[in-house]
Amino acid sequence: MPGLADRLNGISISASAAMTDKATALKAEGIKVISLSSGEPDFPTPPHVVEAAVAAVRAGDTKYPPQAGKPALKKAVRNKFLRENNLDYALDEILIANGGKQIIFDAIMATCNPGDEVVLPTPYWISYADQARLAGASVVQVPCKAENGFRLAADDLEAAITERTKWVILNFPNNPSGTCCPREDMEAIAAVLLKYPNVWVMTDDIYERLVYDAFEFCTIAQVEPRLKERVLTVNGVSKAYAMTGWRVGYCGGSKKLIAAMNNMQGQSTSGINTLAQAAAVAALEGPQDFLKDRAREYQTRRDLVVGLLNAIPGIQCHKPQGAFYVYADISACMNKVSAAGKTIATDTDFVMGLLEEQQVATVQGTAYGMSPFFRVSYATDVETLREGCDRIAKFVAGLK
Repeated sequence: MPGLADRLNGISISASAAMTDKATALKAEGIKVISLSSGEPDFPTPPHVVEAAVAAVRAGDTKYPPQAGKPALKKAVRNKFLRENNLDYALDEILIANGGKQIIFDAIMATCNPGDEVVLPTPYWISYADQARLAGASVVQVPCKAENGFRLAADDLEAAITERTKWVILNFPNNPSGTCCPREDMEAIAAVLLKYPNVWVMTDDIYERLVYDAFEFCTIAQVEPRLKERVLTVNGVSKAYAMTGWRVGYCGGSKKLIAAMNNMQGQSTSGINTLAQAAAVAALEGPQDFLKDRAREYQTRRDLVVGLLNAIPGIQCHKPQGAFYVYADISACMNKVSAAGKTIATDTDFVMGLLEEQQVATVQGTAYGMSPFFRVSYATDVETLREGCDRIAKFVAGLK
């Protein structure tokens, strides 16, 4: 039997996708599963965005697009960066890709060599680490303490940077913790990064529009313009505009970096679906007021879930200011046995027991580099959230 590449050793389907697949399989068997594992908005794509795609296909916009993105979308992205982030990127400093995940993959593969290091504030989104490893780089974790609201301490970041550091990856609002980065924290982080001119800085801002409690979002190149040439500002339409299936991500960065990423993309997917690009233009240039309404709804759901989880003895839940996740501490639930006789030694045991015994799908904290925690997505309706939290309470109550 022919062999497979060694680079895939230790790389597997993401834990969130795996849990969603398990929940889907159980549903197909007729089992009622409460799915709180997926990072996907439950809102529909806005009608005017859908109509833009329909108009594009009727107009015959079905040919190969420019590899780096169609001019109309690149202009819309440029205007977005100017309007919302006070960042001025030329069109050749912008790249369009198949979702934010491909942007990140292009960047890491275009820059990392074996032996390089990628610094990840922890907890972190699952794919950062695996993509770094695929490029032959090592992952250096910077623990962000739960008791500090998972905020990144500048001193801890600096202690992790070495002569081998190629990237520092920032993600605020954070997946999985929902933590946002106040401006004073971002200024301190920027001050550290100014000292290391050979380090690239990636900021994944995909949850930018999902912030609560009047929090004011800022991104690092906006806070410290002297870093702009080394910063890759990553974003997309998936989360804010409920367009996960359209697969459109975008970024702004230096001409040197964007050209290298475009070269990488040219040998994988090439250009991005033309109809999805037309839809993304409509999203970025169309009405924006509905985003505030959706953010208010997410805030209501957050308050509900945080309150319900914190009422469960054995669970401690930080109240996040962004995204649509909570990252709950379940250390008090470890080394116990469930009602069905399952030993709970890890957070993976916890989420699997929860799925098997109460049919609630969540994601183990181990997948995000920090345990024992579990991630709950509140990107679903209030009734489902109430039932899901009730089942979680029953599962925890059964631990002895």
